Amino acid sequence: MNFPAITTIVVLAASALGAPLPPPPAQIDLERLPTQAKVIDRVVVPVPNEVFAVLDRLGKPRWAGLIHRDVSKAKPTGEAPQIAMMLGVIIAEGFIAVEAEDAEEVKELGRAILTFSNAIGVRKAVVRRANSVIEFADKHQWNRVRTELDGALTDVREAMIELNSEPLAQLVSLGGWLRGTDVLAQVVNMDFSARGAELLHQPGLVEHFEKQVDGMKARLRSNRIVGKVRQGLTEIQPLLGDGGKISAKSVKEVAAIAGRLVTLISSK
Repeated sequence: MNFPAITTIVVLAASALGAPLPPPPAQIDLERLPTQAKVIDRVVVPVPNEVFAVLDRLGKPRWAGLIHRDVSKAKPTGEAPQIAMMLGVIIAEGFIAVEAEDAEEVKELGRAILTFSNAIGVRKAVVRRANSVIEFADKHQWNRVRTELDGALTDVREAMIELNSEPLAQLVSLGGWLRGTDVLAQVVNMDFSARGAELLHQPGLVEHFEKQVDGMKARLRSNRIVGKVRQGLTEIQPLLGDGGKISAKSVKEVAAIAGRLVTLISSK
């Protein structure tokens, strides 16, 4: 869930239905992007809700089987960079549980958002959103849950930036993107098609995250988890295809790498 010279993931949603895909625009009109999209250095960083809006168009995957149920039970561990990435994973996991319409899991993830936000000092910024996630999940109001999860991600990032912790905010986004990419690749792989694989064509986004990590202070770059995630981005980059053409083998490899990195981030 960036790309100055390719279509956004939302435009590519038509590929999931086998519909003719419109040609990519020469450049994205940054004034007409969804309000949730964040633009950094002219790179569009889609939020998880946009990724899962695309997944809605892929039919009806077996969402319950894609949930990582250990995520909602995780406790903050390791240093701040790992906690920040795990918070992103938890928020993305919330969208998967929404797709599965698993109210109890969504509520557990809402509580986990509070726990991890507290661990990195931004609980106050997200408490209202997390409580709303729990409330709307209890009422099975799934669209409202999605909205609150999106808002939680935005509020966490903005609070971190206000606390001069922008690198941690970037790591929250990176963790969410990795879990989103993990499940996106799995869903595409369930019923592979060349057009479906185009959804993973995000080379500009990977490059963006690489630059973000490379620009962090040595203390953060030397963190064991951050270093391995950075290496994983290097592995993912060449698999994203030339001109949007991604093979079934590459989709499986992207799923394996992203899944491995999510497991690493979740490790104790």
